Amino acid sequence: MYPRLSDLFKDLLGIELPFPIYSFGAMVAVAVLTATWLTARELDRRYRAGEIGGVRVRERDDRGRVRTRQTSPSALVGTMTLVAVGFGFVGAKIFHILENLDTFVLDPLGMIFSTGGFTFYGGLIFGALGVVWYARKKGISVPVLADAAAPGLMLAYGIGRIGCHLAGDGDWGIAANLAAKPDWLPMWLWAESYPHAIIGPPPQPVYPTSLYEFAMAAMLFGVLWVLRKHPFRPGWLFSLYLVFNGLERFLIEQIRVNNRFDLLGLSVTQAEVISVLLMVGGVVGLIWHWRRAETAPAPSTEVQAG
Repeated sequence: MYPRLSDLFKDLLGIELPFPIYSFGAMVAVAVLTATWLTARELDRRYRAGEIGGVRVRERDDRGRVRTRQTSPSALVGTMTLVAVGFGFVGAKIFHILENLDTFVLDPLGMIFSTGGFTFYGGLIFGALGVVWYARKKGISVPVLADAAAPGLMLAYGIGRIGCHLAGDGDWGIAANLAAKPDWLPMWLWAESYPHAIIGPPPQPVYPTSLYEFAMAAMLFGVLWVLRKHPFRPGWLFSLYLVFNGLERFLIEQIRVNNRFDLLGLSVTQAEVISVLLMVGGVVGLIWHWRRAETAPAPSTEVQAG
């Protein structure tokens, strides 16, 4: 594994970069850019189809004159992404602290300002809240925006997991049962030793769950992308995304290393609890939005761009 992509460039190409490029950060950046591009593309399609109203943006021309024009809400996706990333990093750190309170008590400042230690669901929940706040402020339909973002969010999650795999940040599985490996399956897909893991290698080869999550996320992205033109009310596709997201994470938790706690006599992880809540919420959303959508677009909203 390569916690730093700059080391990979050196080994493969003989190029030594003057600064380090960390794998996890690089893949998170790719994930964010991918989700942003896919969301903007889908918002443009929905705007052209009349499924969402436009926004009137005020811009300055080459002569410094302010002009107003109506355009797709995709013009605001860049700002929404920054809001999601900012809120998301705060939420990811908070959830990580809540999941590791014993360690936090020993070194609170060290955990708060550490460059590692982030929980995906914290980032998802806080990032979503930040985007909802911004969209409502700008008069953008939140259900339509959520549907437009759903496929990209699914794929971005998988790309982020590739960063976890390259870095070896501890998001791996339990010890692999080598005797049960199918003959046709490559060893690197069944057991990984993570010799260069950024937190140190595991005591024995483990299931590379990050790769499994990438594969599942890519397949679920394909399903969501095919269904993005569904005939149901806005919010249906995002509800399906919640079901997919929760199901994928709940399944992977069964072979993934994570902190457990007692809940009603059951030994569970934080991710298992949240994934079940997401699935329940998603099913409720699917039922609630199971009607054909109306075609009338939302009214345009004037905002300041740039």
